[in-house]
Amino acid sequence: MRPADPGVVLGLYRSRYERDLLEGALRLGVHRIDTSYNYLGFAAHRTLAQRAGDLLPDLSISTKVGFFLTGTGHSEHSLDPQRLRQAVEKTAEELGVPPDVMFLHNPEHTLTHLEPEQASDVLAAANAELEAAVASGLCASWGIASWNPRPLLPAIKGPRDAPAPQVFMARAGLIVSSRTLDAIEAAAALWDLSPDQRWGMSPFAGHSTDRVWDQVNARAFLPDESSCSNLAAAFRASYELPKVSRVAIGTNHLGHLRELLQAAQLPASEAAIASYRTLLATSSSNRQPV
Repeated sequence: MRPADPGVVLGLYRSRYERDLLEGALRLGVHRIDTSYNYLGFAAHRTLAQRAGDLLPDLSISTKVGFFLTGTGHSEHSLDPQRLRQAVEKTAEELGVPPDVMFLHNPEHTLTHLEPEQASDVLAAANAELEAAVASGLCASWGIASWNPRPLLPAIKGPRDAPAPQVFMARAGLIVSSRTLDAIEAAAALWDLSPDQRWGMSPFAGHSTDRVWDQVNARAFLPDESSCSNLAAAFRASYELPKVSRVAIGTNHLGHLRELLQAAQLPASEAAIASYRTLLATSSSNRQPV
């Protein structure tokens, strides 16, 4: 029997999509993976099915749609419902199994160029398309994944006026600014989402080997500072900044994944997290605009 899922999602953004990694993750009890329609040069889903198709029924897959390949070989973002529908259908076909979560990928890329009223209508139409995909059995649930949720706020309608995501994934961790944390929490409140419906991603901003993780004392966020490495402590803190139930982390090394898995199960210091949020907010308010 697999051990209880501690809320770790194996992100495949920079992954080599190797079967050994997925088999090892399953052995460790990490059975959630996150990918996207446009990862691996728009070949992520097809590669997963080719290399580990027999493992996919044992994995809980989340993926994303929103970026599309143009005729010139470049990538472009679109919230056009028809293009989203085609991408969702192709995703289910290539994977061979319906994903558990289908995320609308970084909708701010399109919405930031629109007036608030138009942005609201465009986002509502895109959300309705993903909700229809759930009803059609193409995915089990749908959500929104946003790198910068601030442009989303003027476009969000209340749950009574437009379909609301079932899952919201955004950046998490010590590297996230106070303004972004506030925007994440504001969006979740507008959609009436609980912490169980909120996921974090990119807790190390994509660079776990950066020197900053050797210099900051992340262990201060744990009651027992000696129980794990500094990097693992920073990962544990990401579940609190903002409050999320799962964190997607990318790695190609099972030893690293095992360490983070163990860290995710440690208690965090609520007092230290609260003090940090206050310090972060104060620092942000005192910073001069540029």
